[in-house]
Amino acid sequence: MSNQFPLGDKELKIGILGMSEGNAHPFSWSAMYNNYNKEEMDKWTRELYPTIPAYLGKQPSETLAIPGAHITHICFTGYADRKMAENCARASLIPNVVDKPEDMIGEVDAVICATDIGAEHIERCRPFLEAGLPMFIDKPLVDNEEDLKTFVKWRDEGAHFISSSSMRYSKAMEPFYENHYEFGKLRYICSPMAKKWETYGIHAVEGMFNLLGRGFDSVQNTGTYESTMVHLHHESGCYVDIPMGIGMAGLGIMILGEGGSTLVKDGDSYYAFKKQMDNFVHYLRTGEEPCPFEDTIEMMKIIIAGIRSREEGGRKVMLSEIKER
Repeated sequence: MSNQFPLGDKELKIGILGMSEGNAHPFSWSAMYNNYNKEEMDKWTRELYPTIPAYLGKQPSETLAIPGAHITHICFTGYADRKMAENCARASLIPNVVDKPEDMIGEVDAVICATDIGAEHIERCRPFLEAGLPMFIDKPLVDNEEDLKTFVKWRDEGAHFISSSSMRYSKAMEPFYENHYEFGKLRYICSPMAKKWETYGIHAVEGMFNLLGRGFDSVQNTGTYESTMVHLHHESGCYVDIPMGIGMAGLGIMILGEGGSTLVKDGDSYYAFKKQMDNFVHYLRTGEEPCPFEDTIEMMKIIIAGIRSREEGGRKVMLSEIKER
């Protein structure tokens, strides 16, 4: 399944695939590689996605680049069509718009799947992974057990891909990922998050996962599709609550330990997204993963367990019930 990988120091041509409702990552991520046309970016993002021109506009022009890597091809199918892909191409200086995702194969060195609907990722990613192209797949990688098994099978067969939330690269949280000894043994974490569990729950999960590591054993979702309340337990004894709701803003992460506590707030989306893309390029060049794939597997089990618990009336779901192989 695999072609030559890692890719080394060559000039990288990267394709970007898909756009979801309420999510304009192709505009912003591509600008972080290629720079952008301010007039076109404002025209297509200011009304529906005002944070994008706001944070891009604060950056010095010379920082809107990743050395030796460019988004060279774009394709939208599904929610967004070719016309929107052409708009994004003008805004983010992408030279080639293609009609079918498969048209990128043979033209690019890697592909970014920019949709945040886990249930679509098998269909969207299959042609590229089977062709041996490495990929970055937007969060969450999956939202069901069978798709998790398929991605793990592809990984076992030699496919190269990574997936993460931008919360892994939160500027405000980074110091605590590296050292939170001041709080003593962690006892409780609360991470409110906007929108819905299927697409945005992973932001809260990845933020607290970097504090506690692998070892979550149970998930209970006592909420609804519109208003989620997820309770998690870690083998260390720490409890985690993730309240979510459509229309609710994320409030940061509250961390309580035996020796202290803090509330961490983060508003620098650009920093997190840019570091996410920098790490993807580093992965392409070196093969070094930003986090172990075993971490991704456990986080996807948490997402799947949260959905299963809600659908089964709030039953506590043990992560051991969910199999990756």
